[in-house]
Amino acid sequence: MLYDAAVIGAGPAGVTAALYLVRSGLKVALVENSATGGQILSTAEIENYPGFPKSIKGWELADLFEEHLAGYSVDRVRGQVLSSSQKEDGSFLLNLSEGKTLEASAVVACTGARHRLLGAPGEDTFAGKGVSYCAVCDGNFYRGRDVAVVGGGNSALEEALYLSRIAGKVYLIHRRDAFRGAMVYQKKVREAANIELVTGSVVDEIRGGAAGVDGVAVRHLASGDTRVLPVDGVFIYVGMEPVSGYLPDNVNRDAAGFVLTDTEMCTSLPGVFAAGDIRAKRCRQVSSAVGDGATAATAAFSYLEQRNA
Repeated sequence: MLYDAAVIGAGPAGVTAALYLVRSGLKVALVENSATGGQILSTAEIENYPGFPKSIKGWELADLFEEHLAGYSVDRVRGQVLSSSQKEDGSFLLNLSEGKTLEASAVVACTGARHRLLGAPGEDTFAGKGVSYCAVCDGNFYRGRDVAVVGGGNSALEEALYLSRIAGKVYLIHRRDAFRGAMVYQKKVREAANIELVTGSVVDEIRGGAAGVDGVAVRHLASGDTRVLPVDGVFIYVGMEPVSGYLPDNVNRDAAGFVLTDTEMCTSLPGVFAAGDIRAKRCRQVSSAVGDGATAATAAFSYLEQRNA
């Protein structure tokens, strides 16, 4: 079956794009490899999404997205897009996991980004055994125990605050002396009684044994002094890398692999659009992803109208 548009990824950008496209009367496939919601499923509280002044839990917002989608005839396709190419007639062929394929006249890429690895010794060894990238997913395993959070942006600060309500003590490790996250989170982190700031420091090694992590070695950059923090878990938030490798090579990306678009979410390849965290941009929030999705869908609809004229 040839779809008018294939939306890849069912996070805030993808859900919005699919809704706008199907409401325009198009035949739409929404491809998702996991649950609806994307990264918001690993977010405890969303405090800055308009319309929810008392905040909303990530999973609650994801459920609302799913409920909204259920009212429309969007074809839900389960699977991971492994590669894509453009056919001679201008349509796009998507190669999915388990040998499945899908064809569409336009593609809206909304696969976002995943957590970047820290690269410290022990990270791979203890992944899933004390090393985590999702406090909401794994925080309860460390109730009343001491943990470390590595990073200095919004995600690191938010998750340190979340863990401070569960864990015994939280060490917040950041290589700089100043944090990059929003001031509202910085203020809360500094006021939390059980969060210790370990700034100007880097992780030299994550240590442990058969039972999992039992410590993290940190080094102060200015003095060179090292110490081992006695923790049972390490939560890493040191940036994101885009999930964009499945797109055709002639879709331009920046040095980090994020997709370059214009203000209408058009990529360098006509018929391919990108929205949300997969894009090269400064702001990566639910609200900006939703805006990207709406813009990309509008641009894709215009592209299809011109193509079919």
